[in-house]
Amino acid sequence: MAASAFGQCNLLPRTASVNPQKSHRQLYSLSFHRQSVNSSPPALSFTQSIGFGSAIERHCVDRNESDLFKTDAVRQLNGSVISAKGHRFAIVVARFNDLITKKLLEGALETFNNYSVREEDIDVVWVPGCFEIGVTAQLLGKSQKYQAILCIGAVIRGDTSHYDAVVNAATSGVLSAGLNSGTPCIFGVLTCDTLEQAFNRVGGKSGNKGSETALTAIEMASLFEHHLKPSE
Repeated sequence: MAASAFGQCNLLPRTASVNPQKSHRQLYSLSFHRQSVNSSPPALSFTQSIGFGSAIERHCVDRNESDLFKTDAVRQLNGSVISAKGHRFAIVVARFNDLITKKLLEGALETFNNYSVREEDIDVVWVPGCFEIGVTAQLLGKSQKYQAILCIGAVIRGDTSHYDAVVNAATSGVLSAGLNSGTPCIFGVLTCDTLEQAFNRVGGKSGNKGSETALTAIEMASLFEHHLKPSE
């Protein structure tokens, strides 16, 4: 049976020298004690001084180790990025803005090679633009041939609202593809205001986002394959 507890709070005047020309406020000492009925020493002691130029003192002692939050029994599931050997991946690439998307693809392929993914285990599917990525990724995911699908594209803001429409469609399309197929679909579509921003993200000062997309795909493939795969 859990031990009951009680608390006591006292507000007492505190003697302190204060310059009367600067302040006429009286300092108080606020004390709170919480103690278990079954234990003689206090479980929690808290003292706070309130007033002009006051300091706060806190003292917390817990002698009951059974009250500590323990995580030894919590099972934690993680994907591995040590090696992706044996996993198959599909990469859906938008042809529009191919000056950018080709570099994203190169970054993804280089990363796959570094993580022991064989070339024959990678299928690259080209689509006209970012709007067509979602439906293509969903069909590839439903085929159950791949452990993850990479979705690569680039949308550069122009003078019209077309940018917002394409970005929203690409984002929701990739999300729906993963949810409907049960296969991780990784969002690797750049959404930039300028062409310069895009080039910075395909090997410039911001790195290559295609490579980051591939790393995400490797981790999610491992997580699903080893921990979240439905039992047959």
